[in-house]
Parts: sequence; C-alpha cells; structure tokens
Amino acid sequence: MRVALAGKGGTGKTTIAATLARAAARRGVPVVAIDADSNPNLAAALGLPPGIVPAPLPTGLVSRRLQGPALSRSLDEVLDEHAITAPDGVRLTAMGMPRHANEGCLCSAHATVSATLADLGTRPEVLTLVDMEASPEHLSRGTTRHVDVLLLITEPYYRSLETVRRMGLLAAELPIARVGVVANKVRSERDRQAIADFCARHDLTLIGSVPWSDAVIEADLAATPLIERTTDGATAAITALLPDLLAAAPSA
Repeated sequence: MRVALAGKGGTGKTTIAATLARAAARRGVPVVAIDADSNPNLAAALGLPPGIVPAPLPTGLVSRRLQGPALSRSLDEVLDEHAITAPDGVRLTAMGMPRHANEGCLCSAHATVSATLADLGTRPEVLTLVDMEASPEHLSRGTTRHVDVLLLITEPYYRSLETVRRMGLLAAELPIARVGVVANKVRSERDRQAIADFCARHDLTLIGSVPWSDAVIEADLAATPLIERTTDGATAAITALLPDLLAAAPSA
C-alpha cells in the first residue's frame, strides 16, 4: 500500500506521516518511509538523532523507458544501500535535494522517487508513506501517479483549503485509486464542520479529523516524535486512520 501526503506548507504532513509510519510498524507492518521533500524533515519526526538522515536516492538509479522512469537495480538493492532504519524498524529513504544555489531543477530527483514507488507496488504487504513537499510539483510531474492513496492534509483556514482543492483537481487527472482529505489542527466542531462543508462543495472526501494539540508543538520544540510523548487526541486520531488504509491495500 503506497500512501502519499500532500498539502500546503505547515499543515502537519510530516508529523502525520511519521506518526502513521511508527504506529503501523508497532503493529508488525513493514514500513518504508520516503521523504520526498527537497527540504527534508521526516528523519527527525521519526525520531532519528539530529544529523542522522539517509543519503538521497542517486538519480543514476533511474533509466528512461517507454513507460516512464524505472529503477535500473532491484528494489531490495536500492533499499539495502540507500535506506536507514528509524525507530520501530521503519526504513527511511529520501529524495535528492539541492546541494548548491543556482543548481537547476529537481527533475531527476522526482523521477527517482516515481520509479521507486512503481517498484514498491509489487509489495502490497509493505506500507509505503511518502511525505511530499508543499507544492503541486509532485502532481504536475506525475511523481505521485504510482500511489494507491493520496491524503490531502488541511488546516481549517481558507488558503489551506484552497490548496487542497487545487491539488484535488490535479490528482483527479492521475490514476490514483483514492484521494481523501484529513483535517488537522481542528479546534472545534465549527472548524470540523467548515472543512466538511468545503469538501462537500468540491467533491472531496473527508476521511479523518485530527484535533489541535499543544503536545504537537511541545514535541517539535523538543525534537521528539509525537508518538513518543503523548497518547492524546492528536496521536489517537492519526493512528485511527491506519485500519482503513491497511484494509484497502491492493493485492499483488
């Protein structure tokens, strides 16, 4: 099962991705996490020590074929050589990031993530979680065309909701089986209802709601994963998304 998380910057994509990854791993599910943000932060959210991050997936791993980019080496070789193990056994790898200013586009880095996701489709027993950057580029480039589920994360604010609407329109043009919205940082029933109404108006499916929690801020300030600090409403609400996601896993 390949799940990507997208949305406006600051909506909580990385926190949700990391919490889902570790919660699934604690249930015995093999998990691969891909940090597909050119400004990566998933390693810290998973609980790796400062400075410990995976080396970016080399763009030389991809060969161009008629059906699109494909890995030139086996998936097992790629993960064995370019993934590191995070707490609870989550295997983490990362998209390439710019090393210098004025370097140019990240076309090859996106192609590498896309090819890796394609091969992970042969492992439905593995939960793959992809933390996307706060940009529609992963949709316009088709980086996410191989995911089974796209979770659009939103806060109860107009600009965040508008980002989700625009991304939803782009996602509809890709062969993604399921697109769902997760409301995050919800402070009240009024917030939740406003998001539900917005989704209904724009043919978006609201599949979960995560309440506002000071524990999220405290965990981030302490550079500690949310799942290690608290079992409050936010952690429980994120973890509650898992059964539905896992139950929808495609067969090989």
